[in-house]
Amino acid sequence: MRVHAFVRAGQRVPDGVDGVGRVPARLRVLAEGRVGAVVSDAPARPRRPRPRHLAAHQDLLLALGESGPVLPMRFGTVLPDEATVRRGLAAAEARHLATLERLSGRIEVAVAAHAPAQALASLVREDPAIRRLREEARRCPGYEARARLGEAVLTAMARRTAEAARHAVLELTPLARAVTSGPRVSGSVLTTSFLVDRAAVDRFRDAVREFAVRRRDRVDLRVAGPLPCYSFVPPERVAAGPGDTAAT
Repeated sequence: MRVHAFVRAGQRVPDGVDGVGRVPARLRVLAEGRVGAVVSDAPARPRRPRPRHLAAHQDLLLALGESGPVLPMRFGTVLPDEATVRRGLAAAEARHLATLERLSGRIEVAVAAHAPAQALASLVREDPAIRRLREEARRCPGYEARARLGEAVLTAMARRTAEAARHAVLELTPLARAVTSGPRVSGSVLTTSFLVDRAAVDRFRDAVREFAVRRRDRVDLRVAGPLPCYSFVPPERVAAGPGDTAAT
């Protein structure tokens, strides 16, 4: 049995929302006490998940979030039977309710900080060491001089971008309910996840854009979201019993 998410008992799967897999299984809410698990039948022979399955799982979680708070499970969480799911729900009811309350009316937004593509000119103006190395490379062209200059530029740019990213986090934090370090995005210096009220998402995005414009010579900020609130869910097992497996 696939377990996609936990919700409050009484919450229903929206019409037209299907499960995940080559042949999407019917979704249903299995309630125990005040908490429910959004589940579907799992295939008899699990297969390795593919990017389209992960994307479909995220779409499912976001659709569920339109009608109430969702405690998302990682893709491919499978338990052996309904009884195991019910035992897990009963054992973790209080924890799940507390998490659902904290996530109610909120979504996750991730902000990744990258070094800007057009930053060398301002870096040369501001950093005497970079200017000196560039002049040395011009006077004595060669591999070693170019290598020293390139390494110095990369180090200085990463340091300057990280500093700007930290300022961005400080400025954006008051607009969020919670903040945590997010998974590093390819090429990013820093990635941060924000728990944002749904009603405040546009305001949050505007604040990111305004900061990015002011510091465009220091940092390129890229926003991902809304996202399921993975970064704000305690890392805990869904239930006691056999280990989880990944299935499509």
